[in-house]
Amino acid sequence: MTDEYDPRVELLYVYAVTRPLGRGLPDGVRGFDGEPPELIEHRGLCAAVSRVPAEDFNAIPLRAHLEDMDWLAATARTHAAVVAALATITCPVPLRLATVCRDEDGVRRLLDSGHARFTAAIERLDGRIEWGVKVYAQAGPPDPAPQPQAVTGRDYLRRRLGQRQSRDDTWRRAGLLSRALHAELCERAEAGRLHRPQSARLSGEPGENVLNAAYLVPREQSEEFVSAVRDGIPRVEGVRVELTGPWAPYSFAGPGGGQEETA
Repeated sequence: MTDEYDPRVELLYVYAVTRPLGRGLPDGVRGFDGEPPELIEHRGLCAAVSRVPAEDFNAIPLRAHLEDMDWLAATARTHAAVVAALATITCPVPLRLATVCRDEDGVRRLLDSGHARFTAAIERLDGRIEWGVKVYAQAGPPDPAPQPQAVTGRDYLRRRLGQRQSRDDTWRRAGLLSRALHAELCERAEAGRLHRPQSARLSGEPGENVLNAAYLVPREQSEEFVSAVRDGIPRVEGVRVELTGPWAPYSFAGPGGGQEETA
């Protein structure tokens, strides 16, 4: 896509690639234009797309929008909602956020160029879903309010040392739990992938993210997997475990399918 554009032109935003559906999308699903996504079939594949304005999605404005966290979050929610709707009726291969083609021929070229990869991913992921597991080291209690009586330097240093030791102990416990939990869940899943820990500033979650992992699980084994996370984890002081999903298998849709873990 070039940086030159006519802002009146409509581009095609591609959410995911599937096998041809043979039916419409679930009721109520809407894309960026407020309409149900269109389905473009080509060579045994199907792309779910919406028409979007060039003034927002061509190269120059898109680069600016990707620096806008509010715009990015809203775009990600719409993208995820369409993929989630597809996942209720088929096996979608989610595409990267803001994958845009100029016209229907551009979508067909996308399906041509990625045909082998899309076909292999659909075969590998069919009947499987993704679960996310995060482990957080909870922040310790805030410093107590200043006391009216004088505090010696030795008392202050002793208190600060105790607070640091408490934080270090929490991180150690969170790390031990994360390693044991990840090893166990990889045994229960077909594949596991480690993502970079999320920044607390971006996630808005309390505590520091120690483990941020995704697991590929056959749909019929999901209940067993969920039980292993919710019921089989020992309670550890200062450590919180969060389970999310089920999701379409975003983490395993690319080349390699997540068989090799990435830190």
